Amino acid sequence: MNIKNDTRPHSFHIPVMGTGFTIDTPLKVAKYGISSVLSLVDDVLVEQMREYHSKKNNLPYEHISERDDDYRANRTTKYLNLLNNLIIEQSTKLKSSPFEDGSEITKYFNMLPDSETKTLYTTMLVENNEQEKSKMQDRLRSLVSIGSIDVNIMTKLDRDMYKNGEKLEPEFSDASSSLRGFANSSLSSSIIFSAGMNRRLYGYLQQFKDFFPNSTGELKKKIILKVSDYRSAIIQGKFLALKGLWVSEYRIESGLNCGGHAFASQGFLMGPILDEFRLKKNELIENLFKIYSKNLDKKGFTPLDSPPETRITVQGGIGTADEQNFLMHHYKVDGTGWGTPFLLADDVVNIDDEHTLKLIEATISDVFLSNASPLGVPFWNLRTSTSEKLRKDRVTSGKPGSPCPKGFLVSNTEFTKVPICHASRIFQKRKLKEINNNNNTSSEHILKQITDNVTDKTCICHDLAGSATLPLGIDPTATPSICCGPNIVNFSKATNLEEMVNHIYGKISLLQDENRPHMFIKELNLYVDYLKDELKKSSDGLLDKTNKYFNDFRQNLQSGIDHYYEIAEQFNQAQQVKFKNDLDNLLKEIEMINFGVTQQTT
Repeated sequence: MNIKNDTRPHSFHIPVMGTGFTIDTPLKVAKYGISSVLSLVDDVLVEQMREYHSKKNNLPYEHISERDDDYRANRTTKYLNLLNNLIIEQSTKLKSSPFEDGSEITKYFNMLPDSETKTLYTTMLVENNEQEKSKMQDRLRSLVSIGSIDVNIMTKLDRDMYKNGEKLEPEFSDASSSLRGFANSSLSSSIIFSAGMNRRLYGYLQQFKDFFPNSTGELKKKIILKVSDYRSAIIQGKFLALKGLWVSEYRIESGLNCGGHAFASQGFLMGPILDEFRLKKNELIENLFKIYSKNLDKKGFTPLDSPPETRITVQGGIGTADEQNFLMHHYKVDGTGWGTPFLLADDVVNIDDEHTLKLIEATISDVFLSNASPLGVPFWNLRTSTSEKLRKDRVTSGKPGSPCPKGFLVSNTEFTKVPICHASRIFQKRKLKEINNNNNTSSEHILKQITDNVTDKTCICHDLAGSATLPLGIDPTATPSICCGPNIVNFSKATNLEEMVNHIYGKISLLQDENRPHMFIKELNLYVDYLKDELKKSSDGLLDKTNKYFNDFRQNLQSGIDHYYEIAEQFNQAQQVKFKNDLDNLLKEIEMINFGVTQQTT
């Protein structure tokens, strides 16, 4: 049997989750061919994890201090190199393990989806000729591949660094230092940029040769953009192509049906967005390749004969094998991302037993779109987390705000020359004083909303690390923040990697309720609720949006609904009836919304 060595044995990846949940997930899944993403935001956590895993594996460890030159980049490089070396060692051991029940190599092949490689494996299991069986096993060992050890930089988190009160050069900013750390590592993988375009950061990519094709046309390090729509892909892809840089993957994420930060659109739904990518993917690649080739030549690189691989993937709220298959077959996406459900698999992510139980017991009201992020971006939060409890206790005791131990999310200069964080105690104390001194007209209801918007902010850059530092014993006093998406309420028991993979491929179901709303319906429902909330804020004078904005929002939702009525024809009868009924109800709900209550602004 002639089988191609598929470097992507799985059709899904595990996206970045917080800073701590997936900080070492590659160590747990890469040997099985599963790709995952870790965050480079928190270099303190990165260094703590390097120390933890070095000592766990009896490897030498030398601390990199904040007093050391270029400490953030060096911490990143050394940690990524450690992961790479350990995972290569894991894979080597896996390949040499016996084909018997419970072995690592058996686990690897059992988890594979249907494919030519899986067919060879099942054929080998029933082969009676020992010589032929041995040949098959040797072939199978050669087909084992490692999942990609990818990294994420949230482009908005690009704090400038200061020394002795003076701002350092741009390359020492947080995002640039993390990029440099990845670029200097031994990894051959991808960097994912999320939260929009950062021109300074994207320009800095040109300094590192691994992002350009080598003599055989291969990219050692690839660029992935997390995008909200096709327009964003064009703008960012062109900006990078003009610098001789290729985007190897556009990772589409739902604006609201996701975990962590939610970058809501103006009512643009995932289905129509995916359809536009399906229809225009080739056009996107062809147009960008012309620009890319021309600028490769200008930079002294040999232009390629054909475009490098370009993938379209999607993530956010996927919950069943049917949804996974529909996304791949109808919209022709190249892969999917499954995040929130893996929070119940402690052999995949870092999480303590207490918060696993809280997630199992979580109801719809426990998972809410909060104002917790100091970035001012809506943030999915678990109401019962110890981080949220600590925040409330501080407010109740009259001492709102955090000591701000890490400062990765600093951005405000209202009261200080050097930026501080909206979640910091110093900012909240001064802001509340300013509000109380200047407020003479607001009603008690409006005043509470204004003050809550200040005290809702919490120290997520430190508390998200608690998901790792608490269970690993690095910081027993940590109060983890849990940034699960609303999809968590559909799963109600602790699980593990093998079970989750079997769920993704439809071999078993881990759903709490098989009648959960379809992922597209759930996202639409979230957008309807979001629209109502925005209208209410505008009516109260807390949000400056025009009537045109809201009418366009409604029109975008209605266009999305029209698309969903069309694709519903491809579902089986039972699915179609439920899906259309849900659409009918949401359409009626939209039609009943009063759009004439907003503040008239220009």
